[in-house]
Amino acid sequence: MTHDLPSDRTDHAGSSAAGAPIAAFERALQAELGKIVVGDGQHIRAIAIALLVRGHVLLQGVPGLGKTLLARSLSAALGGAFKRIQGTADLMPGDVIGVHVYDAARATFVFRPGPLFADVVLVDEINRAGPKTQSALLEAMEERQISSEGEVFRLPRDFMVIATQNPREFEGTYPLPESQLDRFLMRIDLTYPAPELEAEVLRRHGLQADASLAPPEQLDRAALEAARAALEALFVSPAMIAYVLALAGASRTHPQVAVGLSTRGAMMLLRAARAHAGVRGADHVAPDDVKAVAQNVVAHRLSLTPEAALEGLSDSAVVADLLASTPVPR
Repeated sequence: MTHDLPSDRTDHAGSSAAGAPIAAFERALQAELGKIVVGDGQHIRAIAIALLVRGHVLLQGVPGLGKTLLARSLSAALGGAFKRIQGTADLMPGDVIGVHVYDAARATFVFRPGPLFADVVLVDEINRAGPKTQSALLEAMEERQISSEGEVFRLPRDFMVIATQNPREFEGTYPLPESQLDRFLMRIDLTYPAPELEAEVLRRHGLQADASLAPPEQLDRAALEAARAALEALFVSPAMIAYVLALAGASRTHPQVAVGLSTRGAMMLLRAARAHAGVRGADHVAPDDVKAVAQNVVAHRLSLTPEAALEGLSDSAVVADLLASTPVPR
């Protein structure tokens, strides 16, 4: 079952002055990525929210659903450098962050940056990489820097990780630890497209190589910065903060949850809800904004009890239960 952000294209009709730059940026991103990516805009809206709050995205689904195409198209639209890392069992931390090599001409060791030094980094099949390599991403994703041989190297200002993972039951995968999952702003669950959308994919991409497709036009970076500035001014009431905290508290006491939403997770939920309010053109956060992003932000941060896992209960079902049982502020 897919749990993605609603993409009602009529949201922008009544855009407020506060939310207008945010809604305008999301429309521009939808228009450019929509030239390449076939769908109803839900995934692109999620990507827009992640960009606005400088978050990272985890795409979960079987291979062959266009995850790499989405990441490459995003990088082209932003005008930044794109790098791809393929997760394998023999991938080492140095293959990701870079290594120091000896420069004979200078008679010293110099740092050779790894593929993490890019604007958009696709980590394909991240759960096929070993735990050491997965942990190498932690500092980069949280601090936007990496450390090597006592030196600290800053990553690009708009550094963003889009990681993909196969379902856990696939052979040769390593489940991501909770600390790693918590670094992703949201998880997007990808399923097979509806028949009419899949037919459009074949018409658009099946008869020619992707390389021959015209890339999306580069977006105005000033528009992204204006949207981020407008987001900072978007009103969040104490009631909305209390609602997010109530959801976090309910997750920690839920009988089928072993580890509930962390404080970082609650902050990410509030930030994503604020961005969702902005992309629909509002000037304040409403309970529906929290509900709209909850599945993507909360589900992957919950650790279910062994009993719940044996019963086949999903983290998405628990989030739905939390939303249904937590009172909504008026």
